[in-house]
Amino acid sequence: MDMKTKAALLWGPGEKWQVEEVTLDPPGPNEVMVKMTASGLCHSDYHLVTGDIPIPFPVVGGHEGAGVVAAVGPGVSDIGEGDSVVLSFLPACGKCSYCARGMTNLCDLGAAIIQGPQLDGTYRFHARGAGVGQMCLLGTFSEYTVVPTASVVKVDAGSRLDRAVLIGCCVPTGFGSVVNTAQVRPGQTVVVLGVGGIGSNAIQGAKAAGARHIVAVDPVAYKRDRAVDFGATHTSATVEEAQGLIADLTRGQLADACIITTDVAESAYVGQALSLVGKRGKVIVTAIGHPTDLSISGSLFELTLYEKSIHGSLFGSSNPRHDIPRYLEMYNLGQLKLDELVTIEYSLDDINTGYEDMLEGRNIRGVIRF
Repeated sequence: MDMKTKAALLWGPGEKWQVEEVTLDPPGPNEVMVKMTASGLCHSDYHLVTGDIPIPFPVVGGHEGAGVVAAVGPGVSDIGEGDSVVLSFLPACGKCSYCARGMTNLCDLGAAIIQGPQLDGTYRFHARGAGVGQMCLLGTFSEYTVVPTASVVKVDAGSRLDRAVLIGCCVPTGFGSVVNTAQVRPGQTVVVLGVGGIGSNAIQGAKAAGARHIVAVDPVAYKRDRAVDFGATHTSATVEEAQGLIADLTRGQLADACIITTDVAESAYVGQALSLVGKRGKVIVTAIGHPTDLSISGSLFELTLYEKSIHGSLFGSSNPRHDIPRYLEMYNLGQLKLDELVTIEYSLDDINTGYEDMLEGRNIRGVIRF
């Protein structure tokens, strides 16, 4: 039976989020309905507003969420009503070539995350007589949502879902960019460009990996201060300032890895990042660039002579079913900071205020509490 729920919708590019009552269909085969506990306000949802992530409108936003299963569809046996779950913005089928090789963040189902409708091509949300898409098949900016089981990771009953929510996106994306994609080793030097939700977790990843110098670069003083709380050993307001600092710290060898976790990956940032890493240095592009931007900057001469490299990183090269429970255990053991990531909690009605705070640099991570 259809039900009514309140959700934040985007009806077109450049618009504000509209919080309204929508109709939600029951879960179909291999789908579950989740009563959301919390949703993170990630910059990627703002990319829907700017058009940097092209998606059909209208759409229910939100791709970082956690909650409790309210109903299961036909054929679902491994997840039950009442289970605590974290939603992964990248579904993993477990069967395709990429999943079979342990690259579940690159699962073939990931092609569907910006298509709008569900995996079968139909809509679960309906409003104003139209089918409404779901960001990354999830649509966590809603009191209830229906999602594929491929996007659901069961966690221990009693888990702090208002904190575990962050493990759906910003924690594995940032932490994994350092540990998995860059494969940072103890004693190395890491630079993080941009200290928001993802950058903060890149810093936590660098600390966990045993980096000896962790340099956070951000123009916002508040974010530089917070970077130290997450493990940064040094901070800089600009790349130019960081260049001298890193040269001094490393006796001229420069950094081993530079992680780009800015709001948007501008083409100029790649060249700046390459200037901060030394021989065999890795530049990891985690932030999303403009889809129409087809050029990047940097010295090809140095790329060859110093064996530097540029890597893309999606979801921190993480495997959701393995990594989400593991990061939650690290939090429970005091090895991962989640409480400190949540700067402000908002109601769903205040979603536009939350995004204003993010754009003004007042937030590390804003979270909607339902």
